[in-house]
Amino acid sequence: MRTVEPSKKILVTAEINGREQTFECTTRDTLADALRRSCGLTGIRLGCEHGVCGACTIDFDGRTARSCLMFAPQADGARIRTVEGLTDRTGHAPSEKDHLHPLQRAFAENFALQCGFCTPGFLMVALELVAANPQPTRAEIREAISGNICRCTGYETIVDAIEHYTRD
Repeated sequence: MRTVEPSKKILVTAEINGREQTFECTTRDTLADALRRSCGLTGIRLGCEHGVCGACTIDFDGRTARSCLMFAPQADGARIRTVEGLTDRTGHAPSEKDHLHPLQRAFAENFALQCGFCTPGFLMVALELVAANPQPTRAEIREAISGNICRCTGYETIVDAIEHYTRD
């Protein structure tokens, strides 16, 4: 019987939420697992782990990406922004409403949170949409978020929140 050796451990250095960080991972770790485990970024959710639900969506070098579909070593030298990178972490409690990103406030004010499991992925997708199209129509918002799954809100409040964010 052939013995399979464990994957080689390597160090990966990336700019994560505006700070250079180095973390250890194996060559077969997913980026989602490595960011959660090694960097404590638990806002990255693992739902389907097949890239279908969108809960693990991050900004990777300026584009949204499903971190469950990427290998951690692919992040070496990359710029990564997670949902944790949206809040103002200048010593104020992150729960203070004034220190949330305006899109996060729009989600709260429009009841688009429900259980919150899918919210980080929706936030990251919405930010990419608005960066490319500052005044999207409701149809364009629906199209942009169509790759993310929510089982609580029925999507209408999510569309409302994104629309609210773009109008303020």
